[in-house]
Amino acid sequence: MTNLSTLRNALQAFDYNHMTPYAVGFDRQFDRLFDYVTHQAESTGGYPPYNIQKTEDYKFEIEMALAGFSKKDIEIEVAEGVLTVKSLKEKDSGSTDDYTLYKGISQRNFTRKFTLADDIVVKGAELKDGMLTISLERIVPEEKKPQLITIK
Repeated sequence: MTNLSTLRNALQAFDYNHMTPYAVGFDRQFDRLFDYVTHQAESTGGYPPYNIQKTEDYKFEIEMALAGFSKKDIEIEVAEGVLTVKSLKEKDSGSTDDYTLYKGISQRNFTRKFTLADDIVVKGAELKDGMLTISLERIVPEEKKPQLITIK
């Protein structure tokens, strides 16, 4: 946690203006980096566990283990480059029925945030067998894709 705090303090103190003569349009990237550090510092201590995978050149998936949650218990939102996944389930009171001897499967409330690059879009989400899979894709405009230049 101290590393995140140190990085966050350094980003807040950083003067972007001294880079102006050398770079144009990167101020938003620095703001996004600051948002990323802030979201990580606010995370819920590793719960729920997740994986981020690159499935193809321009496609990614976030897998999140959500045992005991149903579709109605989960909300996924994308706003201003931040993907937020949170639970809507009522907080577990800790009480169990007469037949439960031990409750080890956590269904606590959570909010998990991911900062997305400007060219990443969310293509969909699926909850199956306790795994939430969010599909992402990098949309690269034709003018930014690699091109071979013909020599005349």
